[in-house]
Amino acid sequence: MRKLRLITLTFGLLAISSLASMACTNFLVTKGASADGSTFISYSADSHVLFGELYFWAAADHAPGTLLKVYEWDTGKFMGEIPQINHTYQVIGNMNENQLTIGETTYTGREELIDTTAIVDYGSLIYITLQRAKTAREAIKIMSELVSNYGYASSGESFSIVDPNEAWIIEMIGKGVDMVKTKGKNPTLANKNKGAVWVARMIPDGYVAGHANQARITTFPWNNDPTSISSEQLDKIFDKNVTTVYAADVMTLAKAKGYINDKVTQENFSFSDTYAPVTFGGARFCEIRVWGFFNDVNQSMAQYWDYVKGKITHDEITGYANNRMPLWIKPDKKITVHDVMNNMRNHLEGTELDMSKDIGAGPFGVPYRWRPLTWEVDSMTYCNERATATQQTGFSFVSQMRSWLPNEIGGIFWFGVDDVASSVYTPIYCSSTRVPESFKVGNGDMMTYSQTAAFWVFNEVSNLAYTRYNSIHPEIATKQQQIEQNYITYSPAIDMAASELYKTDKKLAIEFLTEYSVNSANKLVKDWRSFYEYLFVKYMDGNVKEKREVPANYKYVTPKLEQPGYNEQWKKSVVEDTKEKLLVPAGGGH
Repeated sequence: MRKLRLITLTFGLLAISSLASMACTNFLVTKGASADGSTFISYSADSHVLFGELYFWAAADHAPGTLLKVYEWDTGKFMGEIPQINHTYQVIGNMNENQLTIGETTYTGREELIDTTAIVDYGSLIYITLQRAKTAREAIKIMSELVSNYGYASSGESFSIVDPNEAWIIEMIGKGVDMVKTKGKNPTLANKNKGAVWVARMIPDGYVAGHANQARITTFPWNNDPTSISSEQLDKIFDKNVTTVYAADVMTLAKAKGYINDKVTQENFSFSDTYAPVTFGGARFCEIRVWGFFNDVNQSMAQYWDYVKGKITHDEITGYANNRMPLWIKPDKKITVHDVMNNMRNHLEGTELDMSKDIGAGPFGVPYRWRPLTWEVDSMTYCNERATATQQTGFSFVSQMRSWLPNEIGGIFWFGVDDVASSVYTPIYCSSTRVPESFKVGNGDMMTYSQTAAFWVFNEVSNLAYTRYNSIHPEIATKQQQIEQNYITYSPAIDMAASELYKTDKKLAIEFLTEYSVNSANKLVKDWRSFYEYLFVKYMDGNVKEKREVPANYKYVTPKLEQPGYNEQWKKSVVEDTKEKLLVPAGGGH
């Protein structure tokens, strides 16, 4: 038996700061694991400076020789130009007209491997691929070719790639920079290490997976296994027997960089533990989000609780963590689209780390903590939890892909903005040719308020709730669940109507779905603004007010008033802190 050693629970503040600024979550559900045979991806983009809006690219034809300008998604920086293809597909949000969806989470990994000379970053890689690919397998091939030709400008990234039939995870990181002079009459400097190392794995049907800013692909089969091919054999990716694809140099680069020792072989080589070794922060702030989803759908996840709290054990031979969660699990129950939505709202309820239960929750049980993620007292470092639902979400989605329907009808991009726990997912069909005004790019931004922008309307409601969470949030959750359930209930009727139109007039069917998507979203935002006005009036000044009927012979009547005050834990803490300063002597009265 190999000896184990428990690593010290320490972590770099720089790495944790990076995690806090690149906070995303993806859950993936295969056809066989879903209640209706759909495939799903959920995604939250949790940057503090990302404005929630719905991106859109129309399908287009391009003349030969056309160049595509590439801009870094996070910063808007111009990266360079690449050749455009003849035809590009329509993309709305992160789903294209073929029902293909791509999500991501940043795990950073070994920062010396970032290619500062590359043109393509992780964001442009997603949206360029969505405009060019029909299936998940084609997307993997295109992504590999793009980074091979133009380099990979970002740090480590996990991508979810799902079509109506298959769900894949690909994890990628650059190769660093080694500048050399090119040959010829006009030599220039070029990066000898252009490209990326990566591994892609198909999730077995009937299983679910997830990732949340920690690389998760560990060991995998190599090309001596008929289910696995290297990047040198990419043309074989369309063979349905292939379920693993990897960069040919994924292990040789690690050896050249000194990341692995001679005792690491193909059999025990772990992509994640080599290129993004899991730390306390990687487990406690990232893997715990995946655990929350897994724990909801599978009763055996308690065995990984110590791991996701940050208690990582390591193998003495490879140095790899050896108590990690699996990449995928089989759920105990079939999963609905609403299950996926609600799993994005997890605050670690029912665990010892539920933030609504300690004194940091204040007198109103708030399950959030403002950043920074870590803080110090008397030279000791402490952390807040990083639950799945968080206040700084820019936008999130649950993509639903249905193989039994035409693509125009089968793909629903359930979209929401702001904190998922206080938001509502509205249905946007993937064939929609217009974006709702409330979600349109340009209707407000992170520093420009707009009364009609969904991002600002939902932030008004959620930020009001943070002030009196235990009173206000239950009303929000009730309304949220009712609206979403209504949308889900309506979906079969919308599908049926669109299907009937599709038989005789495809364009009319698309216009019908566009109108439904746009009108539903705009009405939601209008109703949510009215909801904010109702909540503000009811809960202002620490009171709870309810209307009363005006009795006969009365000109008016004041509302019913309640003053719930503070919870017992908070009151006791105030007494401990203030001692006798606030004490009313016996007989002192009011």
